[in-house]
Amino acid sequence: MARIPAVTREDIPDSLKKVFDEVAAEPGGIGTGPMSILKNSPEMAKRARPLFNYVRNESTVPQKLRELGMLLTARAMNCPYIWHAHFEYGRAEGLSGMLLDAIRDKQTLPPVPSDEAIVIAYSNELLNYKSVTTETFNTLLNLLGRRGLVELTTLLGFYTMLAFNANAVDLQLPGDISELPLPT
Repeated sequence: MARIPAVTREDIPDSLKKVFDEVAAEPGGIGTGPMSILKNSPEMAKRARPLFNYVRNESTVPQKLRELGMLLTARAMNCPYIWHAHFEYGRAEGLSGMLLDAIRDKQTLPPVPSDEAIVIAYSNELLNYKSVTTETFNTLLNLLGRRGLVELTTLLGFYTMLAFNANAVDLQLPGDISELPLPT
């Protein structure tokens, strides 16, 4: 059980019920993941949803690299919920099991293709040190261009926000976990 229960329409002040209804009618509805927590503030959830949809589903960054960024954020933030939500997506996009196991267990990473290597370097520097070296920045810029670099950076920030919310309310994992849990 999370520290706060799932939000319902009855929990929302009358002045925000219209906004809540709009959010509930969107794809994903109320849901159960970190985005569901934001629905405790319907106006904020309404404003966050378009950015979520963009960084998650529409960004120019290749989907495999987006999933890698999400998983690296989950690991850096010790967020089991986001890790679980994206582990299988990452595998389906072609991230190796050896890589995912090493990220999960905070072990030395196996050799990976250059596009994955630079996303790992950039994400780890930004998430762990809150800045990136010029070399790492320029390498990612050469790979993704300005637009892709900004989109990946925003994805990392957005998923950090989701992880903060999931961790703060102690969002519980569903019972159907097939992969090893994320050690904290």
